[in-house]
Amino acid sequence: MDRTQIVEQLPGLRRYARVLTGDAWAADDLVQDTLERACGKWLLWRTGSDLRAWLFTLMHNLYLNQRRAQPTQAHLDIDEVQDRLPGNPSPSDDALDLERCLQRLPADQRAVLLLVAMEDMSYEDTAHILSVPVGTVMSRLSRARARLRTLMERAPAASAPSPAPHAAPPPAADSVGQPPALRRLK
Repeated sequence: MDRTQIVEQLPGLRRYARVLTGDAWAADDLVQDTLERACGKWLLWRTGSDLRAWLFTLMHNLYLNQRRAQPTQAHLDIDEVQDRLPGNPSPSDDALDLERCLQRLPADQRAVLLLVAMEDMSYEDTAHILSVPVGTVMSRLSRARARLRTLMERAPAASAPSPAPHAAPPPAADSVGQPPALRRLK
Protein backbone atom coordinates (compact mmCIF):
# COMPACT_ATOMS: atom_id res chain seq x y z
CA MET A 1 0.00 0.00 0.00
CA ASP A 2 1.37 3.32 -1.08
CA ARG A 3 0.77 6.41 1.03
CA THR A 4 -0.37 8.35 -2.06
CA GLN A 5 -3.42 6.09 -2.39
CA ILE A 6 -4.69 7.32 0.96
CA VAL A 7 -3.68 10.94 0.34
CA GLU A 8 -5.77 10.87 -2.86
CA GLN A 9 -8.86 10.06 -0.77
CA LEU A 10 -8.45 12.95 1.68
CA PRO A 11 -10.39 15.63 -0.25
CA GLY A 12 -13.41 13.34 -0.61
CA LEU A 13 -13.23 12.28 3.02
CA ARG A 14 -13.03 15.91 4.13
CA ARG A 15 -16.00 16.94 1.97
CA TYR A 16 -18.11 14.09 3.28
CA ALA A 17 -17.10 14.74 6.89
CA ARG A 18 -17.74 18.48 6.55
CA VAL A 19 -21.30 18.01 5.44
CA LEU A 20 -21.96 15.16 7.88
CA THR A 21 -20.83 17.19 10.87
CA GLY A 22 -21.64 20.72 9.70
CA ASP A 23 -18.45 21.99 11.32
CA ALA A 24 -14.95 22.28 9.85
CA TRP A 25 -13.20 21.43 13.12
CA ALA A 26 -15.39 18.41 13.79
CA ALA A 27 -14.91 17.29 10.18
CA ASP A 28 -11.12 17.44 10.51
CA ASP A 29 -11.35 15.45 13.74
CA LEU A 30 -13.55 12.87 12.04
CA VAL A 31 -11.11 12.50 9.14
CA GLN A 32 -8.23 12.12 11.58
CA ASP A 33 -10.16 9.52 13.61
CA THR A 34 -10.95 7.70 10.36
CA LEU A 35 -7.30 7.58 9.34
CA GLU A 36 -6.28 6.42 12.82
CA ARG A 37 -8.89 3.67 12.65
CA ALA A 38 -7.69 2.72 9.16
CA CYS A 39 -4.10 2.40 10.43
CA GLY A 40 -5.24 0.30 13.36
CA LYS A 41 -7.47 -1.94 11.24
CA TRP A 42 -5.20 -2.09 8.20
CA LEU A 43 -5.11 -5.90 8.23
CA LEU A 44 -8.89 -5.97 7.69
CA TRP A 45 -8.59 -4.24 4.32
CA ARG A 46 -8.52 -6.75 1.49
CA THR A 47 -5.91 -6.08 -1.16
CA GLY A 48 -7.61 -5.44 -4.47
CA SER A 49 -10.85 -4.17 -2.90
CA ASP A 50 -12.00 -0.57 -3.14
CA LEU A 51 -9.91 1.49 -0.70
CA ARG A 52 -12.19 4.50 -1.13
CA ALA A 53 -15.30 2.57 -0.15
CA TRP A 54 -13.48 1.03 2.82
CA LEU A 55 -12.38 4.44 4.13
CA PHE A 56 -15.84 5.94 3.65
CA THR A 57 -17.34 2.96 5.49
CA LEU A 58 -14.95 3.50 8.40
CA MET A 59 -15.80 7.21 8.46
CA HIS A 60 -19.54 6.65 8.32
CA ASN A 61 -19.44 4.10 11.15
CA LEU A 62 -17.25 6.37 13.28
CA TYR A 63 -19.64 9.27 12.71
CA LEU A 64 -22.62 7.16 13.76
CA ASN A 65 -20.79 5.96 16.87
CA GLN A 66 -19.87 9.52 17.81
CA ARG A 67 -23.45 10.71 17.30
CA ARG A 68 -24.80 7.94 19.50
CA ALA A 69 -22.34 8.85 22.25
CA GLN A 70 -23.38 12.53 22.28
CA PRO A 71 -26.21 13.65 24.54
CA THR A 72 -29.28 14.76 22.64
CA GLN A 73 -29.61 18.52 22.32
CA ALA A 74 -32.69 20.60 21.79
CA HIS A 75 -33.22 21.37 18.12
CA LEU A 76 -33.45 25.04 17.21
CA ASP A 77 -35.26 25.70 13.95
CA ILE A 78 -33.51 28.52 12.09
CA ASP A 79 -36.76 29.47 10.35
CA GLU A 80 -38.32 30.36 13.70
CA VAL A 81 -35.57 32.77 14.73
CA GLN A 82 -34.38 34.12 11.37
CA ASP A 83 -36.13 37.48 11.89
CA ARG A 84 -34.08 38.06 15.04
CA LEU A 85 -30.71 37.20 13.48
CA PRO A 86 -28.52 40.15 12.44
CA GLY A 87 -26.84 40.38 9.07
CA ASN A 88 -27.27 41.60 5.54
CA PRO A 89 -27.75 39.28 2.58
CA SER A 90 -24.59 38.60 0.59
CA PRO A 91 -23.69 36.53 -2.47
CA SER A 92 -22.48 33.70 -0.25
CA ASP A 93 -25.94 33.31 1.28
CA ASP A 94 -26.94 30.76 -1.37
CA ALA A 95 -24.07 28.51 -0.29
CA LEU A 96 -25.03 28.97 3.35
CA ASP A 97 -28.66 28.17 2.53
CA LEU A 98 -27.58 24.97 0.80
CA GLU A 99 -25.45 23.98 3.77
CA ARG A 100 -28.28 24.74 6.20
CA CYS A 101 -30.73 22.79 4.08
CA LEU A 102 -28.34 19.83 3.91
CA GLN A 103 -28.05 19.89 7.70
CA ARG A 104 -31.85 19.79 7.98
CA LEU A 105 -32.07 16.54 6.04
CA PRO A 106 -32.31 13.36 8.11
CA ALA A 107 -28.84 11.87 8.59
CA ASP A 108 -29.58 8.73 6.57
CA GLN A 109 -30.85 10.75 3.59
CA ARG A 110 -28.00 13.25 3.83
CA ALA A 111 -25.40 10.47 3.82
CA VAL A 112 -26.85 8.87 0.68
CA LEU A 113 -27.17 12.21 -1.11
CA LEU A 114 -23.59 13.16 -0.33
CA LEU A 115 -22.08 9.84 -1.36
CA VAL A 116 -24.01 9.57 -4.62
CA ALA A 117 -24.16 13.23 -5.69
CA MET A 118 -20.99 14.74 -4.25
CA GLU A 119 -18.64 11.78 -4.19
CA ASP A 120 -20.06 10.24 -7.39
CA MET A 121 -20.30 6.78 -5.86
CA SER A 122 -22.44 4.07 -7.39
CA TYR A 123 -25.59 2.91 -5.65
CA GLU A 124 -23.88 -0.42 -4.92
CA ASP A 125 -20.85 1.22 -3.27
CA THR A 126 -23.12 3.52 -1.29
CA ALA A 127 -25.21 0.56 -0.16
CA HIS A 128 -22.06 -1.25 0.93
CA ILE A 129 -20.73 1.77 2.84
CA LEU A 130 -24.02 2.35 4.66
CA SER A 131 -24.82 -1.37 5.12
CA VAL A 132 -28.25 -1.07 3.51
CA PRO A 133 -29.84 -2.63 0.39
CA VAL A 134 -29.47 -0.85 -2.96
CA GLY A 135 -33.24 -0.23 -3.05
CA THR A 136 -32.98 1.63 0.25
CA VAL A 137 -30.21 3.80 -1.21
CA MET A 138 -32.40 4.66 -4.19
CA SER A 139 -35.38 5.43 -1.96
CA ARG A 140 -33.38 7.60 0.44
CA LEU A 141 -31.77 9.43 -2.46
CA SER A 142 -35.13 10.20 -4.01
CA ARG A 143 -36.54 11.44 -0.70
CA ALA A 144 -33.39 13.47 0.01
CA ARG A 145 -33.51 15.19 -3.37
CA ALA A 146 -37.20 16.00 -2.99
CA ARG A 147 -36.74 17.29 0.57
CA LEU A 148 -33.68 19.35 -0.39
CA ARG A 149 -35.57 20.86 -3.32
CA THR A 150 -38.42 21.82 -0.98
CA LEU A 151 -36.07 23.29 1.60
CA MET A 152 -34.12 25.27 -0.99
CA GLU A 153 -37.32 26.71 -2.45
CA ARG A 154 -38.41 27.84 1.01
CA ALA A 155 -35.04 29.29 2.06
CA PRO A 156 -35.04 32.34 -0.24
CA ALA A 157 -38.82 32.68 -0.06
CA ALA A 158 -38.64 34.20 3.42
CA SER A 159 -36.88 37.30 2.13
CA ALA A 160 -38.19 37.31 -1.45
CA PRO A 161 -41.08 39.56 -2.48
CA SER A 162 -44.47 38.01 -3.12
CA PRO A 163 -44.95 36.47 -6.57
CA ALA A 164 -46.30 38.53 -9.44
CA PRO A 165 -50.05 38.39 -10.08
CA HIS A 166 -49.53 36.50 -13.35
CA ALA A 167 -47.39 33.80 -11.70
CA ALA A 168 -48.74 30.27 -11.59
CA PRO A 169 -50.56 29.46 -8.36
CA PRO A 170 -48.98 26.95 -6.01
CA PRO A 171 -50.26 23.37 -6.17
CA ALA A 172 -53.54 22.85 -4.36
CA ALA A 173 -53.35 21.50 -0.85
CA ASP A 174 -55.79 19.13 0.80
CA SER A 175 -56.26 21.56 3.67
CA VAL A 176 -54.87 24.92 4.60
CA GLY A 177 -51.14 24.73 5.32
CA GLN A 178 -50.88 21.06 4.33
CA PRO A 179 -48.91 19.79 1.33
CA PRO A 180 -50.78 17.93 -1.40
CA ALA A 181 -51.43 14.29 -0.66
CA LEU A 182 -49.25 11.72 -2.37
CA ARG A 183 -50.87 9.10 -4.57
CA ARG A 184 -49.69 5.56 -5.06
CA LEU A 185 -49.21 4.87 -8.77
CA LYS A 186 -48.98 1.07 -8.66
